[in-house]
Amino acid sequence: MLVFELKSQNNFFKIYRELGKGKLRKWAEMKTFQNVVEPELKDVLKKDFELKGKWAESFFKNQKPVSLELGCGKGEYTLGLAESFPDRNFIGIDIKGSRIWRGAKTAINNNLSNVGFLRTRIELISSFFAGDEIEEIWITFPDPQLKKGRSKKRLTSSAFLNSYRPFLKPDGLVHLKTDSQELFEYTKALLIVNKMEIIWATNDLYKETLPDKILSLKTYYEIKFLEEGKKMTYLSFKLPTNKKIVEPGANNEG
Repeated sequence: MLVFELKSQNNFFKIYRELGKGKLRKWAEMKTFQNVVEPELKDVLKKDFELKGKWAESFFKNQKPVSLELGCGKGEYTLGLAESFPDRNFIGIDIKGSRIWRGAKTAINNNLSNVGFLRTRIELISSFFAGDEIEEIWITFPDPQLKKGRSKKRLTSSAFLNSYRPFLKPDGLVHLKTDSQELFEYTKALLIVNKMEIIWATNDLYKETLPDKILSLKTYYEIKFLEEGKKMTYLSFKLPTNKKIVEPGANNEG
């Protein structure tokens, strides 16, 4: 029994080491990718990143409008958007290097020149984009942060929405696609309290006639959620440029 346990432990550590080596190989390869930006924390903490205001001309080498996907994971939606709209640029943002590697590798293999990836924390997003630089924001299947006291971590919280306002164009849209009914209802309540313009809202996306075919694009996890019988929700809305967004229940003056 002891010999068996030792062999099992040795196999586990061998597999663990191989997985670690694989991750290191991916990170090393990603350093060579021209479609990935990985800034050092010192280069963005409380200061502007060098590409701020210059993503179209300096990174993509064109003047096409730029859209973001926040918490892009492996970049499935970012890639799908880039394939569907070749006349626009797309940036997927995530902190997980192995996820970014997969999306960037696929973009290279598919010769998608209008897609890039930014590895950073979304809390630092104001360091990366200048006024009116971003056309549109997609938030697809983010962590709903349902634990008590975690609402400020939601990518649709008032704090995050206020951080997007300075760089999103006045008529730019924010899209939220999620399997979390709680996040959907929270975000919808926030929009109503702040009298923000809701373009479209549904708590059961695929029961509706889709207003845009791009909404039929499904990520790996969305397919799994659908197989589990979960309903997908969707919200699209405009951010106000003339006032600060507040949480539901807070004073909504100014």
